[in-house]
Amino acid sequence: MKSLLALDQGTTSSRSMLFDLEGKPLGSAQREFPQHFPQPGWVEHNPNDIWESQIGTVRDLFSQTGTKPDDIIAIGITNQRETTIIWDRKTGKPVHNAIVWQDRRTAGFCDELKARGLEAKFSEKTGLVLDPYFSGTKIAWLLKNVDGVAQRAKAGELAFGTVDSWLIYNLTAGKAHVTDVSNASRTLLFNIHTLQWDDELLGELGIPKSLLPEVRPSAGRFAQADAQVLGAAAPITGDAGDQQAALFGQACFQAGMAKNTYGTGAFVVMNTGTKSVSGPGVISTVAWQLQGKPAEYALEGSIFIAGAAVQWLRDGLGIIASSGAVEQLAASVPDNGGVYFVPALAGLGAPYWDAYARGAIVGITRGTTKAHLARAALEAMAYQTKDAIAAMEAASGLKLKELRVDGGASIDDLLMQFQCDILGVPVLRPKVTETTALGAAYLAGIGAGALDEATIQNRWAVDRRFDPSMDGGARDRLHKEWKRAVERSLKWIEA
Repeated sequence: MKSLLALDQGTTSSRSMLFDLEGKPLGSAQREFPQHFPQPGWVEHNPNDIWESQIGTVRDLFSQTGTKPDDIIAIGITNQRETTIIWDRKTGKPVHNAIVWQDRRTAGFCDELKARGLEAKFSEKTGLVLDPYFSGTKIAWLLKNVDGVAQRAKAGELAFGTVDSWLIYNLTAGKAHVTDVSNASRTLLFNIHTLQWDDELLGELGIPKSLLPEVRPSAGRFAQADAQVLGAAAPITGDAGDQQAALFGQACFQAGMAKNTYGTGAFVVMNTGTKSVSGPGVISTVAWQLQGKPAEYALEGSIFIAGAAVQWLRDGLGIIASSGAVEQLAASVPDNGGVYFVPALAGLGAPYWDAYARGAIVGITRGTTKAHLARAALEAMAYQTKDAIAAMEAASGLKLKELRVDGGASIDDLLMQFQCDILGVPVLRPKVTETTALGAAYLAGIGAGALDEATIQNRWAVDRRFDPSMDGGARDRLHKEWKRAVERSLKWIEA
């Protein structure tokens, strides 16, 4: 059977999935890879672990499903965004570990840029805020702190890429150094209005343009996988950052449609059409661009810690044996018992953008149990989502009518019901919740000329709809208490 291959490279694991042209999953393989924490607030990956885990899942998938490499119509790539890799163009050897999107080491540098009055310039051109989250200051850190990298970069010997570029470079045996508009828009270096790398911003950060990949539309011909690497010379025709791919996989093709992906972090994204929109607390980003069409834009609320808080309950506190056990434990109490968990374990993202915030658990009494902590961790995902959506509605003038959900925690019925209760709008969970991989596959199908948007929209189907049941007074009270808890976590670390 002819298939679309989606490579879904995430923060803690790599996954490969096969889909038919109807969007039906045909198989999946996943491998975790090591995380590195050299200092508090620093997060790194070995780029070779990323590549080896990703190509390993492709081989696993082919073996499990009996798929042959020449059965692949096209390849779509989606990836953890902002994570920064620099490597030698000739040898493919990384000059340093990848600096992960969660990493906070450049908070001080971002403060310096703000003190120089540059925040408005960066925001106007890129749609982003000056925060350690994005790639640009990570590149600057590598140029400054890794011996010889600045000189080699100026000499044109090195290449920078987000993870998609790194995968494509390896898939093509070093022949292609490319990215798409959605990933480029997450670097602090890309003008989202002209869809070009911005020379002025590169100059402010001291980054030579020769480091950067060629930028292309999200669906179209990128490159061809090397037959010696993949087993067949399959075309790579789709590429998008993970959250943009999920928006596409959720068929959110009209302005005002939004999705939330509950993964390590949570990422609320609202389509704003062919116009970029800006506003306090949220960022404007390129959603995607299809070959021969204008770029489409989105507002995004980036929540740094969502499922990672549940992992911390498991690994850090040991109060659950597995992440999947959190729903049952949380459901064993009728409410949060007045306990609120602000999971600022890597600072706070939208709409606060406070790199110096730290985690806080408030409202603890003698009656507090581990079940209340579990419930507070789940509820925190919903509260953070509400905060981000409120900022999006204010910026865009668009009122959310429904929220489409996906990602690992979207299977948690308790969380999904609380999410719709605290938002006051329906929450829709699709039949295929792996929408990040599905979006990459769909983009590849469009890029290969095998699919179109109308067909994809008609195929999107609801698995379960959650409708609000909480009265407005209770909703307002809970959210007010959550906001009080957030206030106590802000600017905890002194700059």
